[in-house]
Amino acid sequence: MSDSPNRSVSRRSFLTSAGAAGALALAGCTEGPGDESTGSQLSGTVTITGSSTVYPVVEAVAAEFRKQHSEVQTPLSRTGTGGGFSGQFCPGNSDFNNASRPIASEEEALCADNGVEYHQMRIATDALTVIVNTDNDWVDCMTPEQLQQIWRADGATTWADVDSSWPDEPINRFGAADTSGTFDYFTEAIIGEDANHTSNYEATERDNTILQGVQSDQYGIGYFGFSYYQSNRDSVKALGIDNGDGCVKPSLETAKSGAYQPLSRPLFTYVNTDRLSEEHIAEFARFYVEQSANDSLIADQIGYVPQTDSAMQSELDELNNVISNA
Repeated sequence: MSDSPNRSVSRRSFLTSAGAAGALALAGCTEGPGDESTGSQLSGTVTITGSSTVYPVVEAVAAEFRKQHSEVQTPLSRTGTGGGFSGQFCPGNSDFNNASRPIASEEEALCADNGVEYHQMRIATDALTVIVNTDNDWVDCMTPEQLQQIWRADGATTWADVDSSWPDEPINRFGAADTSGTFDYFTEAIIGEDANHTSNYEATERDNTILQGVQSDQYGIGYFGFSYYQSNRDSVKALGIDNGDGCVKPSLETAKSGAYQPLSRPLFTYVNTDRLSEEHIAEFARFYVEQSANDSLIADQIGYVPQTDSAMQSELDELNNVISNA
């Protein structure tokens, strides 16, 4: 039976707790129950959909898993968090759905309608990053209110609309599609309930498209997961956020400490609990959780804050309890 009623988090309570959740310390990987035994005997397919933000994590994890279990196939699809839940996972067409926000109530209902029970696992912490062109010499830091002016419907159309000392030039926006958990998180954290996210922007599930759009446009602005910025930090400029206590730049350290607000957020994966009765899927789930505390993979290679050993072990204990009842 899924433990989803206890593990599910409302999007409002999620935003309230995200800063505290971001205080996880960097840690190394520890061994869990799935490390022994099955070896290359495993075979089958593990189908994974969901968040483009979490995609680099699962791509690396899947590659490491296949080194140990070459007969297991791991097809990955960047559908966006919401696209994965609504189009694949809740209809029962994928085993895992990665998510850059908790599952929403309408997605919970869709899963229930289709008899899909699930288990939520925390994978890492991200510092959602706002980027501008390297030739942008008028701004290094913004308040959430200024970001809201830029990204809300019927908001600013030129940079000068936000600050009269900035250029009287059109703001060209590049951001996440509305099927993305990044879109949902950014909308709730920055836009709020009293306004809507603008539709006047280039929307995509491809973070490279956002990156390239901002790279090629002096008046461009975009947002995506910190991992994509860290891999391209010389080609775009990351803005700091002044949430009332001075300008704070996105980094692993500020995401870990909770200082980077309101754009630090936990990252998740969800597994269909019925599929955990299949040994190769259960082993992949264990391996995924174990790797969430792998400092060299999560922090150094990808650019997110890993789980602590103790947090990972708690996740693993919960997962093993779910597996034993699958």
